[in-house]
Amino acid sequence: MTQKIFASLLAAAIVLAAAPARAANKEHQQLMADLRILQEQSQQLQNLLGTLNDAIKAVNTRLDQQAEATRKAFADQKLVIDNLTNDVRVIREKLDDNNVRIGSLTQEVDSLRQSLQQAAAARPSPTAEPDGGAAGGATSTGGTGAPPAPGPPVGVSPKQLFESAQSDYYAGSYELAISGFTDYIKSFPKSDQADDAQVLICNAYLTDGKYDKAVEACDVAIRTYPNGDRIPEAYYRKGVALQALKDTDGARDAYDRAIKGDPAGENGTIGRLAKQGLDRLRRP
Repeated sequence: MTQKIFASLLAAAIVLAAAPARAANKEHQQLMADLRILQEQSQQLQNLLGTLNDAIKAVNTRLDQQAEATRKAFADQKLVIDNLTNDVRVIREKLDDNNVRIGSLTQEVDSLRQSLQQAAAARPSPTAEPDGGAAGGATSTGGTGAPPAPGPPVGVSPKQLFESAQSDYYAGSYELAISGFTDYIKSFPKSDQADDAQVLICNAYLTDGKYDKAVEACDVAIRTYPNGDRIPEAYYRKGVALQALKDTDGARDAYDRAIKGDPAGENGTIGRLAKQGLDRLRRP
């Protein structure tokens, strides 16, 4: 009986000792399972990171390609714009040249029309009497008895008339040059070279030593063409003429106006000459 009790107690002790071991083994198995899950998740994360890196590399490659394409497109557009700018500049220059030619042709046509009108006015009337008179004492010029107004020769263009007077000026034939420039101004008062002709008249008188007439001619240029590009020169020539006439105050005023009128001031050609004139006035 005692042996049976001892055996029962021993069996119970063995059972009680085996229970913690089984619990520990189960916990270890659970930890191993969790570790395997973590390892699998880590591998999945690594795979995902690799995929993301590949995608980022592909995106960067596409961005580089697009940036290169954009730079090339900008370069092509700049080249096109530069070409268009050059074309526009060439077209503008051609338009300016055409405008100059049209203006010259307009003056030529006006000159020819005026010449034809003068020739028609000077032609004797078919009803005129042999002695040059008409019925009622009227003449072929319209009954006023006055000769036709002077003008350029028939067929002479503004350019030819100006260049002819300019040739006389450079040749030293100042009276012929003054007459030619005067005819040019009377015939073509709205020409772009009308102010040039008037200033050249002033220069001709000045070079010929006719200082009074030079001052008058310069004043005419200043009054008639106040916005002309040669007005500073007219003031300078006037100053030279007044200085020759011993009008110091008038010469000083003219030189000052010449310097102010020159776009470059004292650094311009006329401004420099006027400054030299002022320096001559200051000398004893």
